[in-house]
Amino acid sequence: MKRTMITNKIKTASAILLIFAFGSTGCNDYLNVIPDNIANLDHVFETRETAENYLATLYTHMPNTNMGNIWSAGDIKGNILWLGADDAWTFYDNNYAENYSWKIARGEQNSNSPLINAWDGWNGMNSMFKGIRDCNIFIEEMQKPDRVPEVGQIDRARWIGEANFLKAMYHFFLFRMYGPIPITDVNIPVSSTPEEIRVKRNTVDEVVDYLANLCDKAAADLPLVLPNKLIEEGRAIRGAALTLKAKILVTAASDLFNGNDDYKNYVDLDGVHLFPTNQWGDDIWKQKWQRAADACAEAIESLPEKELYYTKNLFEISNNLRYQINLREAFTERYNEEIIWTRLTNPWPDAYNNFQIRMLPPRLDGVPETTGGYVSSFISVTLGMAERFYSKNGVPIEEDRFYDYEHRYETEVAGEEQNINIVKGTATAKLNMNRENRFYASLLFDGARVYWNKYGNEADYLNNTNSEIHARFAQRNGLIGGTTHISETGYYILKLTSMYFTSQNSDPWATVGGKWYNWPEFRLADLYLLYAEALNEVGQRDLAIEYIDRVRARSGLEGVKTSWSQYSREPNKPNTQDGLRKIIHQEREIELAFEGQRIWDIRRWKEAADFQNKNMTGWNTSGRGVNEYYQPLTIFNQQFVTPRDYLWPISIYSLQRNPNLVQNPGW
Repeated sequence: MKRTMITNKIKTASAILLIFAFGSTGCNDYLNVIPDNIANLDHVFETRETAENYLATLYTHMPNTNMGNIWSAGDIKGNILWLGADDAWTFYDNNYAENYSWKIARGEQNSNSPLINAWDGWNGMNSMFKGIRDCNIFIEEMQKPDRVPEVGQIDRARWIGEANFLKAMYHFFLFRMYGPIPITDVNIPVSSTPEEIRVKRNTVDEVVDYLANLCDKAAADLPLVLPNKLIEEGRAIRGAALTLKAKILVTAASDLFNGNDDYKNYVDLDGVHLFPTNQWGDDIWKQKWQRAADACAEAIESLPEKELYYTKNLFEISNNLRYQINLREAFTERYNEEIIWTRLTNPWPDAYNNFQIRMLPPRLDGVPETTGGYVSSFISVTLGMAERFYSKNGVPIEEDRFYDYEHRYETEVAGEEQNINIVKGTATAKLNMNRENRFYASLLFDGARVYWNKYGNEADYLNNTNSEIHARFAQRNGLIGGTTHISETGYYILKLTSMYFTSQNSDPWATVGGKWYNWPEFRLADLYLLYAEALNEVGQRDLAIEYIDRVRARSGLEGVKTSWSQYSREPNKPNTQDGLRKIIHQEREIELAFEGQRIWDIRRWKEAADFQNKNMTGWNTSGRGVNEYYQPLTIFNQQFVTPRDYLWPISIYSLQRNPNLVQNPGW
């Protein structure tokens, strides 16, 4: 039963208080000087229990995944998972003031008081340097043979491995936000001179090599599988460390960091180039992609018990509905075989339920239509993101020879053939019809159906009107009264809601049923697509397509070559490196939608300037009737400044405290 302690402590918010017991120096001291508080450290590392408590706190520096309370923006204000790019939006009203991630999407990032500031720990984000400091303390103390003598060598090595994994994770958060960062392998003693404290930024290549080696070091000490996954969920395994290494190396090989002319003249105060100076497509560029491909292969080989998740639901349902459940449960079903590593979230019912209800339409699942005045549907999916999902033929809708792309915004009454996804006899946009299963697994919209586990077989589902979404003005799930907030765009996120979620009475904010789940930070489909991306860049297109097709098959799609040859206006697209690259990028956009991946992907691909310099659009949710509702409206005109906005600014405050730092370009 000893193993339960770490997982339980991670789940408890009060565990983080232990950090402050020996955190006497501010998080802005460069870089997190080790506290001169030996008495407290002696106490912390005196017994197995207190040392284990401290290990648990190392996990709590991860950025938050919860939604907060029901009456305000709550913890969503620090959630870069959804609102920092172009795929999701929210309403202004009382949510603006502290909604830091949304302000980034609105183009309000700044260097005076940076938003989602992981460097200093301001404006909706923990300080990653503080997390690194605490990892260093733990590693240093646990490497002393006289510390916690009751902890044996196997457990001691495992605990240090976990700390090294988290230390690499916190560095990676900083790296993909800021690029070249100061490596903090050991903490700086309090006795250091001011000049020793004023560290410099390491180069991108130095950071990447350090992190890759640190992941290898962590992996060597971590178990291949969790000895008891039911009570150790959330703790790192070897495959998690190697998956992190793969993500780091794919990021480093991507266009933002590899052969990027925008940063070729970016140097520090000593004239050192902080970014690689190699050109796109040269030998060094290829070597970085080969290194990334090798890391992905190594990570996959380290996961003997992992495979893509297919639902174990035994109800009588059609294949298409089963394919949709595959994707939903791959993300929300705890302990499933696809998840490599989860970030433990708050299991308390209020936090869990509020998280999910903020994704869904109001007055859902039998709540009376007259109920109004409640804030719901905090996260809206943009029309542009809805269009990124494929047609039912598994190709982009603008490429599909059989898809009426030109008239996609016009309406049509759903027939019997659409009834599994759209209520028969309901008028909805053609855009919502004849789409792939991941579209219906990920999104809800006016006219859609939503499957919950309680319906059992498909007949019960189709005959239950509570499965229907009616989201136009004055309808059950639509705008009722001037104070009710619904989706800003007409699209809602379904994918992040457990299939076991259900309202229980007439109050939308009352207790809801269902199972809570932890946030899957790493899952196998993500790793497969990273591997495919790296393979394509080193010329192994056939093997890349094999891994893409594994992911597509789970959602009922034919293989890439078959789909493009039969349905696309660009049948040769998978046969070229550039064409397959575009396919892989869109596969990641679709498969990993709303999982916190897109904001980082479109930046490392240098595609954010393409996607985030467009009008954010949605349906006219206050429109009365079909014709008024289904009118695309501009919600916001995004502006993404290149190259400035690809990297976070370091705060002016930090630059003044440490004159050896240099600001990121454009800030």
